[in-house]
Amino acid sequence: MNIAIISGSARANNNTLRVAKAIQLHLINLNHFSNIVDFTFYDLPLINQGKVDENNLTTFQENLITNWRNADLIITISPEYNWSATPELLNMYNAIGVKDFIDLFNEKTFAFVGVSSGKGGKMPCLQLSQVVGKLVSFSNSYSFISPKIFESHFTKDVLDENGNSLGNAMYDKGLLDFINYNLNVAERWKKA
Repeated sequence: MNIAIISGSARANNNTLRVAKAIQLHLINLNHFSNIVDFTFYDLPLINQGKVDENNLTTFQENLITNWRNADLIITISPEYNWSATPELLNMYNAIGVKDFIDLFNEKTFAFVGVSSGKGGKMPCLQLSQVVGKLVSFSNSYSFISPKIFESHFTKDVLDENGNSLGNAMYDKGLLDFINYNLNVAERWKKA
């Protein structure tokens, strides 16, 4: 199965990328192919700045669109940013939730991870699942939005900068359960 992992924080040395790398390591061990879209290279225009031109994509935009288009499962990871998803992620859905890119919301499984340096992460997952649900519904697409989310608490205490576990068994089990659940759901959805 092909998986796109969207690491939705534009900050340097962010915790979101740690979680993306941890998920990718698990997927490699489970023999699945995945790519990380790193938002530290983010360059999508704001709505009032123009639109994303499919015939003139930047390197970041090409990476985002190509990996998303080829994926069966899209895992979006957002830090909890003032009790919400990052502005970049919300802008992304505005920028690509248009006619030229509506195929990105069809025949996919979407799953969400919220990241916190303390406790938190649930709100961005709930908000992003609502936004994606609206885009899927509005475009009359057929996709599945997973109800199973993962909240990455105290992220720097449980993962190193390369996504390797620092030995918190409860965290490791929760992340692996999230990954396995969403792989199973995506496989069922793909067969449907």
